[in-house]
Amino acid sequence: MGNREALVEGAKTCLKEKGYSRTTARDIATAAEVSLAAIGYHFGSKEALMNEAMRQALDEWGAEVGAAMAGGLGADATARERFVQTWRHAVDTLSTPSTRALWITQFEVLSLGAHKPELLRQLSNLRGEAREGVATMFGAVDPDLDEATVQQVGTFLQALLLGVVVLWLLDPDKAPSGDDLAKSIELVCARIQSS
Repeated sequence: MGNREALVEGAKTCLKEKGYSRTTARDIATAAEVSLAAIGYHFGSKEALMNEAMRQALDEWGAEVGAAMAGGLGADATARERFVQTWRHAVDTLSTPSTRALWITQFEVLSLGAHKPELLRQLSNLRGEAREGVATMFGAVDPDLDEATVQQVGTFLQALLLGVVVLWLLDPDKAPSGDDLAKSIELVCARIQSS
């Protein structure tokens, strides 16, 4: 593993253990076992490194949920079954300390962004890139859909995912299940379509 990769891994560890604002460049360099100067050389700033580490950690989380889904449902599963099962797997990951810490760190970054507009811009770019992945992970889009539609569906699912994570963090026992979400969406869609 080269210094760049070691820095990202070190930053991911720090994000999960210390959060975004409490992590120093020295913490990352120590965790990565590289010089402090390597951060500037490879990423330009600690913030750029932290944002890349967060992006990769979220990609890994999505891949983990996707892998669980690949082994859990057959090819004949309905879109609703896939939706419900994906939510079940996504929410189940919140019970692991490292995943919970990752999501808490994201909310920390959002609160920090009120005073750091550049940080919010970078986070917004990360969210934009993630929309297609979220839409695909939940089986809500087909490969032949246009990009604008994929982004719309991804935006909706991101909003839903962030809300579910907040509800789970507040009270895991009262957070909605995949089936609860599917029923709610069906009710809202029926209401909208009847208007």
